[in-house]
Amino acid sequence: MSRRCELTGKAVLTGHLVSHSNRKTKRRFLPNLVNVTLQSETLGRSVRMRISAAALRTVEHRGGLDAFLAKANDVELSQTARTVKREIEKKQLAETAEA
Repeated sequence: MSRRCELTGKAVLTGHLVSHSNRKTKRRFLPNLVNVTLQSETLGRSVRMRISAAALRTVEHRGGLDAFLAKANDVELSQTARTVKREIEKKQLAETAEA
């Protein structure tokens, strides 16, 4: 499993660990990933994802998974997130066609 957020695309960064004597050794900056279950109001079901803590706060700020995916760029999303986004768009389109 890659260390990449499924919603924002945030991934591992590399840099230097700098000592007091200014020696530089390579290190990795890992994203703060958490396994969460997010509810989709449109689909009426839950979706399990591995996202960063910052992305979780952003999802809550935007008003849920459906609102976040509506604004999200497809390039940053994982394959499962893109699939959920397409399902939500199809369901919303079908609901507007019925009305």
